[in-house]
Amino acid sequence: MPEPSQTGAHPPDHIRNFSIIAHIDHGKSTLADRLLQATNAVSAREAKEQILDSMDIERERGITIKASAVTVFHRHKPGTKSDELETEYESPMDDSAPESGDGSNHKTKKGESADSHGELYMLNFIDTPGHVDFNYEVARALKACDGAILVVDSTQGVQAQTLVNAYLAVNENLTIVPVINKIDLPSARPDEVAEEIEQTLGFDAADAIFVSAKTGQGLPELLAAICEKFPAPRKPVVKQLRALIFDAVYDDYRGVIVYARIFDGELKVGDKIRMMGIGRSFLVTEIGKMNPKPYRLPGGKVGPGETCYIVAAIRTLKDVRIGDTITLEVDPATEALPGYQPPRQMVFCDFYPATTEDGKGSDFEELREAVEKLSLNDSSFTFAPVHSEALGFGFRCGFLGLLHMDIIQERLEREGGVEIIQTAPTVSYHVLVRGTDTITGANGQSLKPVDPESPFIAGMDGKGVPANFQLLEVHNPADLPSLSFVEEIREPVCRVEIMVPKEYIGDIMKLCLDRRGTYKNQQFVSAGRELLQFEIPLAEIIYDFFDKMKGLTSGYGTMDYEVIGYRADDLNKMDILINGDPVEALAIIVHRQKAEGRGRHLIARLKEQIPRHQFEIPLQAAIGSRIIARETIKAFRKNVLAKCYGGDVSRKRKLLEKQKEGKKRMKNVGSVTIPQEAFMTVLDQGD
Repeated sequence: MPEPSQTGAHPPDHIRNFSIIAHIDHGKSTLADRLLQATNAVSAREAKEQILDSMDIERERGITIKASAVTVFHRHKPGTKSDELETEYESPMDDSAPESGDGSNHKTKKGESADSHGELYMLNFIDTPGHVDFNYEVARALKACDGAILVVDSTQGVQAQTLVNAYLAVNENLTIVPVINKIDLPSARPDEVAEEIEQTLGFDAADAIFVSAKTGQGLPELLAAICEKFPAPRKPVVKQLRALIFDAVYDDYRGVIVYARIFDGELKVGDKIRMMGIGRSFLVTEIGKMNPKPYRLPGGKVGPGETCYIVAAIRTLKDVRIGDTITLEVDPATEALPGYQPPRQMVFCDFYPATTEDGKGSDFEELREAVEKLSLNDSSFTFAPVHSEALGFGFRCGFLGLLHMDIIQERLEREGGVEIIQTAPTVSYHVLVRGTDTITGANGQSLKPVDPESPFIAGMDGKGVPANFQLLEVHNPADLPSLSFVEEIREPVCRVEIMVPKEYIGDIMKLCLDRRGTYKNQQFVSAGRELLQFEIPLAEIIYDFFDKMKGLTSGYGTMDYEVIGYRADDLNKMDILINGDPVEALAIIVHRQKAEGRGRHLIARLKEQIPRHQFEIPLQAAIGSRIIARETIKAFRKNVLAKCYGGDVSRKRKLLEKQKEGKKRMKNVGSVTIPQEAFMTVLDQGD
C-alpha cells in the first residue's frame, strides 16, 4: 500500500474518525497522549503531560478547554487475537523506533518489513473537554466523527457528565467503545464499573476495554478495537466537495486556520472554496494535518473521510462560521451538510479596567485591545461596551457558563496584560412587553428582541409571543423596562442531574428545593449511588450551587446542567437606594419570595463598606415604590456641648438644634461617595 504522503489521499475503508469523551478528570488527555506515543507520533523524548492541551492555563488547571484534532497512523492485522497483540506491539514509553517525519510514523519490528505488520490505518481522533460549560465543543467534535471512545474512571465509575456525553454520541448514531481507565490504581474496581456502564447506558460489560493511560497497559487491545469496531467513513453521496467546519483558530501570521472533515468530493491546494452559509469565497493556499504538530501535506490533497486544516488567507473568525459547509466555487454543492446550533451565552458579567492603590492600572483602551484580540481565538463569548457610574467604561460579556467566564478573565489578564474588575454574574432574561415600540436600556442602546429562530422563544408553557407584544432579551437588570409595560419576565431553567452517594440524598434534595427546584426523577445507578434530576432556575445555580453541592457530599457528588427553556415566574427588579437615589449598577432581578432576604443581605454588606459621612445616609432596598429593607449609616458628629459647663439647658438644646439643621442641609446637597471596594463587595452575592 502506498504511503499517504505520496498520494495525498488515504483509502476511505482504512480511515477511522473518532472522538474521546468522558467526565472531567477521567483521563481523556492522558489517554490521547498514550495513543500519540503508541502510534509513534511523538517520541518519549518529546512527550509531556497533556500534549494536546496547547494553552498554559489548560495544563495548570488540568482541564481541556478546546477540542484538539490529530491524525496518526497505525498498522493492524485484521482478526488478530488479543493474546497475540502484545508480541507485535512495543511499549509506548519506548522511543527507539525511527520517525519518518512526514506524519506517517509507525513502528516496525527489527528485521521485518512494514507489510508483515498488517494494513495501514489512518486514525483521526479528537480530544474533547469534559466540563459541562464546553459541551458545545464535544457536540461539534462528534459531528465530525463515526465513533467515540467513552472513558470511565475505574475508581469513580459513571458520573453525570459521562451520561451526558454518551447521550450526545448516541444521538449522532456513533459506535461507542467503553474504556475503563486507571486500572493501575489500588482502589480500581473495573469489573464493578463495567457492570455500572451496562446498567446505566446499556453497553455490554464484556465489550469494555480495561486500560491504564498512565502506564500504557491495554493500549494494544484499544488500538485493535479502534480499527475493527469503528466503522469506515460513509461513502460520498454527491461528487461535489462538501466539508464540515468543526473548529477554527486564529494565527497571527496565516490568519484563520479552519479545521474540517471531508464528507464528499476532494479538496486540493489552489482550489477556490466558498462558505455555503456566509457566501464568502477564499483561495486555498495550504492543506495539512496535525500529528500533533502541524505538517503540510506534500500532495496538497485530501479525500472523503479525512480531516485536515485549511489555510486560505481568511482574516477574522467572523468570516468563518463553525458548522458551515465548504464547497468549491466552481461546481458547488447544492445542499449543505447538517450544521450545529450556535453556542448560546447564558451567563453575563461586566469587565472593567482596575485601578491599583498606587494609581496605576489598565485603561479602557488596553482592555478593549485585549478583549478584541482574545475574541479572534474564542468566538464563543460576546462583548459590548457599557458604562457604570461607579466603575467607568467597560464591557458587558456573555459566556457559556461560570468556568468559561473564569477562563476568559484569566486569559485576558495573562495574555492581554490587563488588570480586571469583574462584576457578579447574571443570566439572560426574556421580558414580554406590551406594544411594539423600540425600548431603550440604561446605556442608551435599544433592547434587542429575542431571535425568532431561538428554540426558547415559545417559553416552557408554550405561550410564545402574543399579537401586539414583543419579547426582549435583557442581560442587565438596569435595562429592565418600566414594570407598567412588562407583562411577564421569563428566566432560563436548567435540567440538573446530580450523581450522589445515597447517604447524601436528603441534603441535596433540600439544597435543590431551597433553590426553587422542581423534583423530576430519581434513578438507581449502582449500590450506594443514585442520579437525581431536578429543574432549577439558572440564576439559582450560577452563584455558589456547585460549591454547596460539593460541600454537602464531601466532594463525592457530580453534577451536569443543561438549559431547557424559559419559564415565567414572579420575578421583580429590586433597586438599591443610597440617600434616596437609586443606583442602577446595583439593581438585581429577584424572585418575590427571596426579595426580602436578598435585600437585607445586600444592604447589610453595603453598610459595612461605605464610609461614614458628615450626614446620615439611609440605605434602602425597594421593589417599585415599596421599601423592603433599610439600614442607616450614622453621621459623624462634633461634640458642640464641649464648652458648655453648666448654665441653662435651653442653650444646649439650641446648639444641638443648630447642628441638626446643618446636617439636614448637608444631606440635601451632599453626595455619597461609594468606594470601588464597597461596590465590588456588594456585587459578590455569596451567602
